[in-house]
Amino acid sequence: MQILLQAAAAVPASIPSPDWSGFDIPLPWGSLRIHAYALCILAGIVLGLWLTSVRWARRGAPEGSVWDIVIWAIPFGIIGGRLYHVVSSPDQYFGPGFDGTGDLWLIPQIQRGGLGIWGAVVLGVVGAWIGCRRAGVKLTAFLDAAAPGLLLAQAIGRWGNYFNQELFGGPTTLPWGLQIDADNPNFPAGMPADTLFHPTFLYESLWNIAGVVILLALDRRFHFRRARLFWLYAMYYTLGRVWIEAMRIDDAEQINLVGITTRLNVWTSIFVFIAALVVFVLVGMKGRPEPDTPYLAGRGPAPEADDSESTSGDGDAGDTGVKSDDHVAAVVPAVRNADTRVSDSESRDNLPVIQNGSGNASTPTEDEPAVRDGKKSVPATPGTGDSGRKVTESAPEAGTSK
Repeated sequence: MQILLQAAAAVPASIPSPDWSGFDIPLPWGSLRIHAYALCILAGIVLGLWLTSVRWARRGAPEGSVWDIVIWAIPFGIIGGRLYHVVSSPDQYFGPGFDGTGDLWLIPQIQRGGLGIWGAVVLGVVGAWIGCRRAGVKLTAFLDAAAPGLLLAQAIGRWGNYFNQELFGGPTTLPWGLQIDADNPNFPAGMPADTLFHPTFLYESLWNIAGVVILLALDRRFHFRRARLFWLYAMYYTLGRVWIEAMRIDDAEQINLVGITTRLNVWTSIFVFIAALVVFVLVGMKGRPEPDTPYLAGRGPAPEADDSESTSGDGDAGDTGVKSDDHVAAVVPAVRNADTRVSDSESRDNLPVIQNGSGNASTPTEDEPAVRDGKKSVPATPGTGDSGRKVTESAPEAGTSK
C-alpha cells in the first residue's frame, strides 16, 4: 500500500508544458524549421487516409481512386481552414477593427497554428467533389467512407495545439490541468505564473477518438449511404465542439444573437448541428440507393463477357453464326453414341439396297426410283391395292421453291 501511495505522489498533478516544439534541418543557405504542430497535422492526415482507404476499398471503389480524390481534397482543405481562421480571428492579421496595424505576412504561416475546421471541411468537400468527378465515383459514397477517418485526423491534429501552447481553456485546479509557460505570448496577462488551465486540446482529442469508435459501430450496424454517416459525423463533432469551445479563453470573434453573445465558433457549431440533423433525416427518408454502388452512372466497370455465348450465333460482336470445330467435335460423339436399339426393319429402311455386290448407292434399283427426263418413278404405296404398279411424278425444276 505504501508503494502505491508513493507512486501516486510521484505522478505529476498537472500536464506539463512541452519543452520541445520542433527541430531544424540544416541547409546550405540556413536551416529549415520543422514544427511539431505541422507534424501533428501530417500524422493526423496519414492515419485518417489509412482508415479512409480501408473503408473505401470495402465499398468496392476502384483501386487507387482514393489518392485521386485526396490530392484535391487536402490542399483545398488546408486553404479553407486557414481562410476561416483568418476571418474568425482577424485582429493579428488586419489589426483591431481592421485598422491596418496587423501583419498580413502572418496569413500564410500556418506553422504558427490556426486552421478552422469548418473552412477546412467546406473547401475540402469542394476538392473531394472535383476528385470524385475525375475518378468517376459518387461524392456521397466517399464522404461516408471518409467520415471516421476525418474525425481521427482531427483527434491527432489537435495535439499540435499542445506543442504550440495555444487554444486552452480557463483556469482550473483539476489534477489534469495544463501548464503554460509564463513567458509564452499566449499566457493570459495578469494571471499567476503557476496557473493551470483546462487542456481543451485533450478534451477534443478524446471526444473525437470516442466518436471514431461510435461512427464505426453505427455504420457496421446500419450501413449508412447517401452521405448520412458524414452528416452524423457533423452532428457528433459539433455537439462536443459547443461545450469545448465555450471553455476557451483565447481571442475570438464574439457574435450576439437573440440577446446571447458568444464566440463565433459556438454559433457556427450550433447552426451546423441543426443543418446536419435536418439533412440526415431528409436523406434517410429516401432509403438506400439502387443500385448500391460507389460509381457514378455510366462510370462503373464493364461487365465481363460470357464465354458460353461466344458461339451462340445470335448476333454478338464477332459471332458469325458458324459453330467452331470444338463445338462440332462435341456434337459428333453424341451422334455416334446415339441409341442403337432400333428394329431390323428400321435399319434396313435406312440403308441403301446393294445389288450385285456393287455397293454403289447411286445406281438406281427396283427399290430406288430412277429419274428419267425430269420424271422419277415412285413405287406405289403399300395398301393401295396396286403393289406392282409404279407411279410417275414430275421432279421439281431447278431453281423453284418447294
